[in-house]
Amino acid sequence: MTAELVRGQNHPLPQARLEVRVSAGMPVVAGATLGDAQGRVRGIEWVAHPGAPTLPGLEVSRQAAADHRLAFDLDALPETVHRVSVLLALPTGTGGPARFGGLAAPVAAVTGLDGSEVAHYTVSGLDSESAVIALELYRRGGAWKVRAVGQGYAGGLAALLADQGLAEAEQLAGGINEAVVQGVARLVAPPPPRLPDGDRTRQPAAPAAPHGASGAVPPHQGAPGVPRQESPYDVTGSPDPAPQPGPGGPIDYVHPGRQSVAPPAPPPPPAPGTPGQPAQPVAGDATGWSMEERLYNQVWGMFEDLARTAAAYRSAVDFADSRLAQELDKVLADPRNRLGRQGDLAREAARTKHAQLVGQARASLDRDLTQLIAESDVVEPALPPAFARWDNPVWHGYRVPMEIPMAVRLGDLHLPESESLRIPMLVRLPLERGLWIDSGRSGSLDPLADSDQLRRLAMETAVAHAARLLAVYPPDVFAVHVIDPAGSGAPALAPLVHSGVLADAPAVGAAGVGDMLTRLTRRVDLLQMAARGGASDALPPDLDTSEHLLIVHDFPHGFDDRAVTQLRYLADEGPSVGVHLMMVADREDAAAYGPLLDPLWRSLLRLTPVPDDHLADPWVGHAWTYEPPRVPPGSQVLVQVLGQVAQARRAWNR
Repeated sequence: MTAELVRGQNHPLPQARLEVRVSAGMPVVAGATLGDAQGRVRGIEWVAHPGAPTLPGLEVSRQAAADHRLAFDLDALPETVHRVSVLLALPTGTGGPARFGGLAAPVAAVTGLDGSEVAHYTVSGLDSESAVIALELYRRGGAWKVRAVGQGYAGGLAALLADQGLAEAEQLAGGINEAVVQGVARLVAPPPPRLPDGDRTRQPAAPAAPHGASGAVPPHQGAPGVPRQESPYDVTGSPDPAPQPGPGGPIDYVHPGRQSVAPPAPPPPPAPGTPGQPAQPVAGDATGWSMEERLYNQVWGMFEDLARTAAAYRSAVDFADSRLAQELDKVLADPRNRLGRQGDLAREAARTKHAQLVGQARASLDRDLTQLIAESDVVEPALPPAFARWDNPVWHGYRVPMEIPMAVRLGDLHLPESESLRIPMLVRLPLERGLWIDSGRSGSLDPLADSDQLRRLAMETAVAHAARLLAVYPPDVFAVHVIDPAGSGAPALAPLVHSGVLADAPAVGAAGVGDMLTRLTRRVDLLQMAARGGASDALPPDLDTSEHLLIVHDFPHGFDDRAVTQLRYLADEGPSVGVHLMMVADREDAAAYGPLLDPLWRSLLRLTPVPDDHLADPWVGHAWTYEPPRVPPGSQVLVQVLGQVAQARRAWNR
């Protein structure tokens, strides 16, 4: 859960590798200073800024921008560093604003490498200040914490650096401003000022060195004559906004905030008279230590981009509607304008202005969607099996993996403004929450689906999810169990049963349900006791310590009070020791047990077998339409993948 910090509040940091994401609305300079135990900065070499963006364990942006992503590896910082201050400053000499009081309050968020927020701070209350310390990361008792500072300086960067004990504060502040104005520290061509309509064109990639025989991408090189510090993220290129193409020119698809590896070397220039080719999107151009991590970050970067551009469009339309209402009210407020040609002209002018504002907003949205669709067309074919749709050709070359992936795809997401754009819904592994596959209507967007059809589709969806989890885990670390009290799920379960990938036969009847729940409850009890007592070597030799998934079909049929209590226990305590729950049920049926099961329903991630707009993002609160994974009609991909999994399991257990 994200901590919403206020000035002076602190919060523990759960990991050493993280990012600080800054959103300011206008171009600002972002940097960081390293302090000793007394908080003093010992020299200019302890300051990361656009002219010297990389220090051991730290990398900041190379130029002024409205959005920044600062990378930190706290374990790589020198032992003498006890405090890291994240600073923001308004650039001078660029014609921009001179004080933060005239701008929207900057926002600084500490996130994991996957984009999950740890802490969030809105730097409010600024007036005449032109530089501010937004956050402070500091050591305390062998661990790292973050504190919301919000200390502003009317004297700008020079006053901020001097307050931290830096003797060369004035000279360094001047050098930073000069670097921003002149662009001497940039690794790519400098962008023009950010456009007021929120244009998100993408930055052209720096030319890449030829790939070696292994196919690895070499790290980027710094400016000639400048020694290169090792970056904790090996980011290639600048994570800042990109140039705006001229009218009628090609779209620049390189992502401004997620580029970390150089793309392949550009093709030779076209022959004279041949029209130039537009820059192409790059799959895996986000930050990360592996291609899988870069693709994961890129997918969720696309999700955030779509959320923001849709929010901007809706906000612009709301503003246009509000302005139209105000202008019409103003016309009606004057009795002389209510009737006659003058009033008609005023109303027509107001409606024309409204149409222009909405048209401009739609044009900006369409431009962003065009770029995201082009990126999706490149990213989708490059996704590994854990991230790919069932119709992706990558499944034709599927092999049982030997390592656990970082995430798994549970479906697709889209917004009403982006019907043609589907963003993969990726969830980190191991699952931190169980899944509830809703077999009831519950506001389904499919009016043709009846109750029997929904129940069948819900079980087929659960089987598709289970098959994907079996396919992306190594053969010895994941097991699936099924509870089907009445046996009504047998047709949908056929691929799992016939392939032999289930750990045991589906449990049927009250006795089977009780036996299955008792065995899994005992497993959770033993693993928790071993973990708390540090006695993992004392576990029974027959206890399987791999990950387990329990699919419960047609709940609450066949469950007595004791079984319901055990199910609640598995949902609450199981994920911490590798027991995960997948419920296939109708909430209205489960409501017969009263408030006892309501917390269970709320604790699980609800998915649907048909498109449904029940998911919301934490940034702007959009209602996203979720689409479940679908195996193409007539395709044998599920049977073939499960067959390989079963064969690998048999070979492993010989």
